[in-house]
Amino acid sequence: MRADRLVSLVLLLRRHGRLSAAALARELEVSTRTVLRDIEALSAAGVPVYAERGRHGGFALLPGFRTELTGLNHDEALALLVAGSRRGAQAFGLGSALASAMRKVVDALPESYRATATGAAQRLLIDPETDLLSRRVVTEEVPDTVVTEVRRAVFAGHKLRIHYAAADQTPTWRTVDPIGLVTVRDQGYLLATRSGADRTYRLSRILAAEELPEPAQRPDRVDLDRAWQERGTRFRTGGHQVTVLVRVHPARREELVGTALAVRAEDADADGWLRLEVTFQDPTHAEWALWQLATNAEALAPQWLRTSLRDRATAIAASYGMPS
Repeated sequence: MRADRLVSLVLLLRRHGRLSAAALARELEVSTRTVLRDIEALSAAGVPVYAERGRHGGFALLPGFRTELTGLNHDEALALLVAGSRRGAQAFGLGSALASAMRKVVDALPESYRATATGAAQRLLIDPETDLLSRRVVTEEVPDTVVTEVRRAVFAGHKLRIHYAAADQTPTWRTVDPIGLVTVRDQGYLLATRSGADRTYRLSRILAAEELPEPAQRPDRVDLDRAWQERGTRFRTGGHQVTVLVRVHPARREELVGTALAVRAEDADADGWLRLEVTFQDPTHAEWALWQLATNAEALAPQWLRTSLRDRATAIAASYGMPS
C-alpha cells in the first residue's frame, strides 16, 4: 500500500510541478505527517525531490525525472482518460485505485499526447451525476470491507460467505460460489451459484462478507454478458407479472416502454395516440408507471388498475380542494 502511495506522490509532483504538503495530503487522503515521512523515504531512495520555502513553496522534483509510456496514439490515450471518468469502479470499491492509475497514465504519456489528450477529455462528460431535469443518479453505498472480500473471492476463485439482506426478509448467512461482478447504472451485482443454482446478489444488500479458503465450484471460463442476459430474462418472466392495455401520447411512448418489462402489442388510434399491451413486474410497478405519465396515458385494462389510479387521483384532488 505504501509503495503505491509513494508512486502516486511522485506522479502528482510530476503533473503539478510543485505542491504543498497539505495539497499532497488531500490528494492522497492521508495526513500531512504521513506526506512528510513519504518525502523523506523518497529522498532516501534517491528520488530527486526537494522542498521550496516560502508562502508559495512546497515540494517538487528536479526537472527531467520521468518515465514514458510509449506506443500510445492520441485516440488510445483519449480512450484511457475517458474510461477513467466512469463511475463503474466505485461500485466495486476501486475508485481510489482508478484515480491512482489514471494519474500514472497521464504522467507516463508521451509529451506530444499529454496536453492534447487531457484537453480533449475535458470536453467529454460520461454519466453525469444529474440529468437535464436535475434528477440525481442514486449511487448505492457498499462498505469497502464488504466489496474487498467479495472481489478477492471472485478473483481467487474461492467460496464466499455473505450475510445477505434480501428484500422484505430477515438477513441470513449463506455460502456461495462467486462467478463475477456486474455494474448496471451504478448498482453492483454479484453473480454466483448456490448449491448449483444460479443466484444474483445486489452488493448493497450484502451486510458482511468473508472469503473462504475452499475453491469455488465454477467453470474456468465464463461469458458474463451472456450470463447477465440469461438472468435478466428469467427475472422478467418471473414474479407476479401483470399485463396492461394502455393508451399513451406518442411523446411519452419511450418513457412507458423504458419502464415496462416487455411490449406485447402496439397499434395507433385514429386520434394519433398509441395503444400498447405492456407487461410490468407486479401490480405496484404497473400503478407507479402509469401514475408517472399523468394525463398523457390512460390504463384501459385491467379494471383493478383503473380503479386504483382513479382512487389515487381522487385522494389527491381532495387534498387540494377549495378551503372551507
